[in-house]
Amino acid sequence: MSDPIIEQVRDEDASAAEDRLQHPWLGRFLFGFAIVTALVHLYFNTFSTISTLWTSAMHFGFFGVLCALSVPMARPEGAGAKRLVLGVDVILALATAGCVIYLMAFEDALYARGVTFIASDWVASIAAVVLVLEFARRTTGWFIPVLCIIALTYVAWWGQYVDGIFNFPGLSWETVLFRSYLGGQGMLGSIARISWSYVFMFIMFGAFLVKSGAGDFIIDLARCAAGRFVGGPGFVAVFSSGLMGSVSGSAVANTVSTGVITIPLMRKAGFPARFSAGVEAAASTGGQLMPPVMGAGAFIMASYTQVSYLTIIGVAALPALLYFLSVAMFVRIEAKRSNAQHLADPDAPGIVEVLKTGWHFLLPLVVLVWALIYGFTPTYAAGIAIASVIVASWLSKQPMGPKRVIEALVLGTRNMITTAILLITVGLIVNVVSTTGIGNTFSLMITDWAGGSLLVTIVLIAIASLILGMGLPVTASYIVLATLSAPALYNLMANAQLLDLLVAGDLPEQAKAVFMIAAPDQLQALASPMSMAEAQALLAKVPDTFSSQLYEQALSPQFLTMSLVAAHMVIFWLSQDSNVTPPVCLTAFAAAAIAGTPQMRTGLTAWKLAKGLYIVPLLFVWSPLITGTPLEMVTVFVMALFGVYAIIAGLEGYLEHELSWWLRLLMFPIGALMLWPHGMLSVDLLGVAIFVAVLIWSARQGAGPARPAATQG
Repeated sequence: MSDPIIEQVRDEDASAAEDRLQHPWLGRFLFGFAIVTALVHLYFNTFSTISTLWTSAMHFGFFGVLCALSVPMARPEGAGAKRLVLGVDVILALATAGCVIYLMAFEDALYARGVTFIASDWVASIAAVVLVLEFARRTTGWFIPVLCIIALTYVAWWGQYVDGIFNFPGLSWETVLFRSYLGGQGMLGSIARISWSYVFMFIMFGAFLVKSGAGDFIIDLARCAAGRFVGGPGFVAVFSSGLMGSVSGSAVANTVSTGVITIPLMRKAGFPARFSAGVEAAASTGGQLMPPVMGAGAFIMASYTQVSYLTIIGVAALPALLYFLSVAMFVRIEAKRSNAQHLADPDAPGIVEVLKTGWHFLLPLVVLVWALIYGFTPTYAAGIAIASVIVASWLSKQPMGPKRVIEALVLGTRNMITTAILLITVGLIVNVVSTTGIGNTFSLMITDWAGGSLLVTIVLIAIASLILGMGLPVTASYIVLATLSAPALYNLMANAQLLDLLVAGDLPEQAKAVFMIAAPDQLQALASPMSMAEAQALLAKVPDTFSSQLYEQALSPQFLTMSLVAAHMVIFWLSQDSNVTPPVCLTAFAAAAIAGTPQMRTGLTAWKLAKGLYIVPLLFVWSPLITGTPLEMVTVFVMALFGVYAIIAGLEGYLEHELSWWLRLLMFPIGALMLWPHGMLSVDLLGVAIFVAVLIWSARQGAGPARPAATQG
């Protein structure tokens, strides 16, 4: 596995970054500064009484310095050029520290002047914004800095020249810069607070698990649990990526760490090379969907929706499991088609032996879940879990001593550099959206384009997520899309439920009071059931200003809360598709490099295998997979398993043997019987019965002697 800092930078900067880490004095400084950064952030999240503004500013300062010195601004050739670039980077690191010190030293003076800028305020604010944009360019490319520049200039300059709904009168540059940095919004706002608290603590938790040896245990456990089945190495890739992703939260890191083992195993078992790489990419993408970390998405979602983190990861578990099982279904079908074999290793340890020697690696996860359920905040729960990793390691033959603890601190800090810079920078965009109200405008525009259709709205969001994903990492793409389109999706989901109540004539009496104010002439119509067209016409008479009141009176608080979570979960899932969808699919590219396959063709294969990213979000909207009771959620999950399997069989044209064209087409309506949210268990069971009958028949048709894996090319 390559050094973590190398994984955070683009390929063209990898050698230059490695030079920095190996530099005689700079490497030692970065190592020591990373330790200090980790310890300070642990203090922030435990005993600190420092204001959140100062904490966010120091978070920017620490990781800004690390980024300036770890990730060079260019790839210089020659010793002289390298020294010049290093000198510039040192100046930028000092400037970053200066911006932070200035904010902390002169914050009171700024407010004493009535927030009127003097020359030094201008310099500090402009420098901070320029520096974070430069650091974002180094770590994630040009897209985010350009998007930030467009957003900031829209507020201060060209927004007043835009006609129509996006016209914005404009703010002064003084106000824009104050809100971007010194005022504790923008760079140092809510997104930065999520970064230095939840995200940092869980990335550090993952680093401690890796350094304790949990990564090897996870892969060994996956090989024992799934490796002995036909096509087992493919299941190992899915299983290990799910377990590894549950703590790493990084799709690319997941691919690199598990793919170097699973892809060669799949090839040896007889799977095609491109399919092997696609499985690893698709499965690793699911790592960002698997609780507890979810690639920082769970923390941001909890902040946006004001729903507890424990609730978020609770409702995310079944959908994530459904996604991994959907990838496993592709593996099963390809194993039968390619006649892939299980790889019997007489020297491999059994699952009992693996658990006997590594059971203690599971303790930190148990401690984490216990702490969350017991009522600790996520940051404290992560801190307790980190301590439990150290304690649990002493139950193994290789306990974590001071050296490995320090290495874990450095690893976690380095892994955090890109994420910290990304979240701080995206805060600028979020601040512009909230300042201008463009989020509500965009939501209204989406609703207008979709014509009130939930499906069209989801398709538009999916297209937007794919376009944004070409330039933004998935976390940033989710933040931007959630800010812009979550209200529209939430309103349409609430509208759909409200229409059902109107059609059934079950509108609560308190909700009728809203109609008494907004449309008093329609009260008589509310007394009895009506058609969907009549319900839509009636609801259209309620002004938008009364919509929120109507939702609150007609729908339960639990439904509204979970509908908001479902809307965000849809956007979060769709934001993952850039990992596996060409032309920019970093996870697929990483897997292709390991397998030695063409990048774009591997990306297309990974995109096919990741169809769960598009099927499961539909269940968030049209079924109780997230909004229902536990029994309803489990029922939808079980039926969806069979439904997804049927659809995958239709896509592949194969089940236990090759399907004829008419049976292949039949798989899609059979899958729909189990997936469509008709609320009739008898219809679901009919679909299951038909599919199981076809599966049994296909297994009998496909029964025959197996070809040895060694004959596979």
